[in-house]
Amino acid sequence: MYLLLKTIITALIVVGISTLGKKFSLIGGVLASLPLTSILAFIWLYQDTEDLSKIIELSYIIFWMVIPSLFFFLCLPWFLKHGFRFYPALATSAVLMVGVYSLYIIMMKKFGVKL
Repeated sequence: MYLLLKTIITALIVVGISTLGKKFSLIGGVLASLPLTSILAFIWLYQDTEDLSKIIELSYIIFWMVIPSLFFFLCLPWFLKHGFRFYPALATSAVLMVGVYSLYIIMMKKFGVKL
């Protein structure tokens, strides 16, 4: 039951953002750029464990992982502007982002950043 409640709350937030984004792109963009997923993850993790060290560790990792995810937001509009259909552009951007994540993680390890 608890998992169902978490799923419903999370889904309502995502649907709300996409609905607002249809009418108000700027508001939808601002809301989507907020770390809502991270905030929800912190809330659910704390509710499940009450372990602050897990929250600290997750927050640290999220900080470092945001950087390569930004590549996706450069690729997607580029592919769309260059004639890709939406789903192929989305998939290609996601695959490229995974590659960037892989390279980024390797680089971070070489620089001594523990992820």
